[in-house]
Amino acid sequence: MRSLSKSKLMAFRQCPKRMWLEIHRPELRHDDSATQASFNTGNMVGDLARRLYDPKGNGTLVDFKNGGMAAALSLTAELLTSSRPVFEAGFSAGGGLAFADVMLPARVAGKRAWRMIEVKSSTSVKDYHHDDTAIQAFVARTAGVALASISLAHIDSNWTYAGEGDYAGLLKEVDLSAGAFSRTAEVAEWIGRAQVTATRRTAPRGPTGSHCSTPYACGFLAHCKSSEPQARHPVEWLPRVQAKALKAHIATMAVTELKDVPDALLNEIQLRVKTHTLANRIYFDAAGAQADLRAHKLPAYFLDFETISFAVPIWPGTRPFQQIPFQFSVHRLGRTGKLEPGAFLDTSGDDPSRGFAEALIGACGERGSVFVYNAGFETARIGELADRFPRFRSALLAINHRIVDLLPVARQRYYHPSQQGSWSIKKVLPAIAPDLSYAQLDGVQDGGMAMDAFREAIDASTTPARKTQIERQLLNYCALDTFAMVRLWKFFSGRIDLHL
Repeated sequence: MRSLSKSKLMAFRQCPKRMWLEIHRPELRHDDSATQASFNTGNMVGDLARRLYDPKGNGTLVDFKNGGMAAALSLTAELLTSSRPVFEAGFSAGGGLAFADVMLPARVAGKRAWRMIEVKSSTSVKDYHHDDTAIQAFVARTAGVALASISLAHIDSNWTYAGEGDYAGLLKEVDLSAGAFSRTAEVAEWIGRAQVTATRRTAPRGPTGSHCSTPYACGFLAHCKSSEPQARHPVEWLPRVQAKALKAHIATMAVTELKDVPDALLNEIQLRVKTHTLANRIYFDAAGAQADLRAHKLPAYFLDFETISFAVPIWPGTRPFQQIPFQFSVHRLGRTGKLEPGAFLDTSGDDPSRGFAEALIGACGERGSVFVYNAGFETARIGELADRFPRFRSALLAINHRIVDLLPVARQRYYHPSQQGSWSIKKVLPAIAPDLSYAQLDGVQDGGMAMDAFREAIDASTTPARKTQIERQLLNYCALDTFAMVRLWKFFSGRIDLHL
């Protein structure tokens, strides 16, 4: 009988087919950039946790990659006879295999025991964390470890970094011992069923569905979908499926095609998506769009931000996962149609917030509408800057009062079947302005790539030549986002007289 790791058992809990594929066909797995970024964040938080729980550096890290699994398990057994912290301690028992992020010595009734702490990069305890800690506790206790408690340490999103490398307080512990210790029989049953699945000659059958992304995005989704009949107009194109009746109908009737969703269950926007997608017909309320924008005269500004966030903050005065703006592009459109572009980008490695705020105030002037796409994002960031820098508060909030959101205009007045139910600017732009393309950009083509590029740019090991290249790529990407809004505004406002 093989020992199934905690990650394999958690995969089994999500989908037995996923676990089978991870064991027998791992080459079919493809993790997207968001999943990879999550892995990287988890590793960063794990490294920090070792410093926080072992400030004197007396502990030992067990690395099974150096020496193999047997050596790691043997070293763990030896280290647990000491009274020093152990990190990535390995246990194998009951058909399961687990590595504990943190093991701290404790005393129970005068005898040596251990506190186990699982470190997560989330900002709260999630439902699936209870399964996670139950497995950890089961394997360790079955292996004979005197486990006094098991806790989960997650990031406290309200904590603010004071600087000087002091991260005390970043992690918040929650004791999950009672629940984890009470599920011994349950975990043993999971492992038994998972062991049976693991020995199958073929993968378990089952359709794709919501479980493919909950609680984790599955890297085998593309493989599984490839063996299923492909919907011509997938029901997933319906936007904002929130109504209980609609959700229930799709789930219970296993609906895959838009045409099979009853019109009576759809709201106005969803019905428009269904109707015009099936008919392959564009919807455009030109008069309504022009009326929406008529009050906003030229000159006007068009604005787009790029932000970065860190699970472990690097700049004093910032919080975990806080969106820090490091770049903007702004285009001023005059009454005659003259377009004046402007930009800000700080790749120095210092906190760009203050410079961003000052430059933004200067770039947006004092009058004129400021057009954005999905205003909630920009207004929230400007509000945060106003809170951080009281000196600029009134000027920043004045910009917020001038902001006009183009997204509601697009959502209410326009739909092209190629949008596939999305009003992302990257879906709307090709329909309205096909001559503009993000695919033609070099290096940075979306927000995720922009964040990755910025991280690379501020890394001390990045060469000056590479940094210059990244800066050019970032400026070009953000400028296209902004010019895209100009083109959308021209289309919706009916200003065919302007040559933009």
